[in-house]
Amino acid sequence: MRKRLIVSAASALSLFLAVPASAADFQPGAPGVGDSYYPTYGNGGYDVSHYDIRLKYQPATDELEGTTTILATATQDLSRFNLDFALNVSEVRVNGRIATFATSGEQELEITPARPLAKGSQATVVVRYKGVPSTVKKYGFTAWLRTPDGAVAAGEPESAWWWFPSNDHPSDKATFDVSVLVPDGNQVISNGVLAGTSSQAGWTRYSWRENKPQATYLATLAVGKFDVTRDTTPSGLPIYNAYSKDLGDNADAARSSVERTGELVDWLSGYLGEYPFSSIGGYVPNVPTGYALETQTRIFYSPRQFARGSNASVVVHELAHQWYGDSVSLNRWSDIWLNEGFARYAQFLWSEHENEGTAQELADYVYSSHPADDPFWTIKPGDPGPDNQFSSAVYERGAVAVHALRNAVGDEKFFRILKGWPTERRYGNGTIPEFQAYAERISGQPLGDVLNTWLFTASKPAVGPVAPGTAVAASLAPGADAGRLPAEPKSWKKIQETNSVHEGER
Repeated sequence: MRKRLIVSAASALSLFLAVPASAADFQPGAPGVGDSYYPTYGNGGYDVSHYDIRLKYQPATDELEGTTTILATATQDLSRFNLDFALNVSEVRVNGRIATFATSGEQELEITPARPLAKGSQATVVVRYKGVPSTVKKYGFTAWLRTPDGAVAAGEPESAWWWFPSNDHPSDKATFDVSVLVPDGNQVISNGVLAGTSSQAGWTRYSWRENKPQATYLATLAVGKFDVTRDTTPSGLPIYNAYSKDLGDNADAARSSVERTGELVDWLSGYLGEYPFSSIGGYVPNVPTGYALETQTRIFYSPRQFARGSNASVVVHELAHQWYGDSVSLNRWSDIWLNEGFARYAQFLWSEHENEGTAQELADYVYSSHPADDPFWTIKPGDPGPDNQFSSAVYERGAVAVHALRNAVGDEKFFRILKGWPTERRYGNGTIPEFQAYAERISGQPLGDVLNTWLFTASKPAVGPVAPGTAVAASLAPGADAGRLPAEPKSWKKIQETNSVHEGER
């Protein structure tokens, strides 16, 4: 008896030493990542490495049923953690054990595991749910788009909440498996490579895989009836494009634009470096929206993008995002210039390539077409604020900032920077200060003045983005008016049509 008591005491001592000295060492993860634009988006306390999303969807009724498995690593001792989600949850398990859960705020799913998670430990989180996404509104909007024959999830800065629970912020990227069961006769489109299909009892399952890190807002889902084209780029990259069968008058213009994807991605590779993903393509569903979105490897286009005819320029814009925005993602939403300024500048380069206006002519035109008292100049592309995140100034003034950088460092160093940044930061994240440090390292010169002038000054710069050694033309003076504009570059109208790429998402 005495011997058994001694063993029991030793076991208790061992157990005591195996756990933290105080339960206070375990704390809830933050309900947001601390982004200044969207404080509740994302969550603290863990990093996600993979999402396995398995869905069953009925297009006729918009009923969605799902099970998402999340593989994550705790970055602190966690007593509780949050996911961002909007549908009704029926069960949550953490490491196989039933977890308690509750909802709070607009999109917070608070999960308390049966056992707390120690810092550095890996957790498997399984969430079962269902709902009718089109009936769910958060912050007064829905990012779930109904079509005549199905639905689409594509939106920025949020769309994940309506179809899978996530750590919804671009600072936490992960790989994705998306497997969706739909009635026979329907198709499913998502990111990456179509890994397989299988049919049974009137239902077909489509399984997609994106094996490179992807931000949650770049995950996309489309269900409906599509005409699908498959090909490879001249360099051998698989292409998967899809078009709703009821696009009407926009159908041919959409096809003649999106079918140039292979040509254009290879062309961009010459400026931006090796394409970073395993497939590419786009899809055009029958939606009433007017924007396009750089959803990773499978770009979303609205039919209205092609209402005025074919537009290769918008395809160039979204493809450029595969490097600037998708492979190298924002670490915070205030740095949106790193996405939109460079994607718009890719259109400037395409204009040069097509002999429809040089980048210098386009930059001059932007500068001269906005007088000093135009509110356009009050928006700072380097920190526009959430209400102006997708303002035309972020695109246009943002692209002029890129050209001003080009003029400041010269073509040789500029194109090294343009290609080197997405190569060095591949599959990661970045900020404007980090980009500036990189550009200064490559160019060997300070760039604070030029970037501050074009990105962070809420007024029209005193001098336009003139090329080195060029006299400042009268038309570029701060007081220039519309009557003294330089000639409109031929490419300008097609570039302007891209201004709606993110309008109307919310």
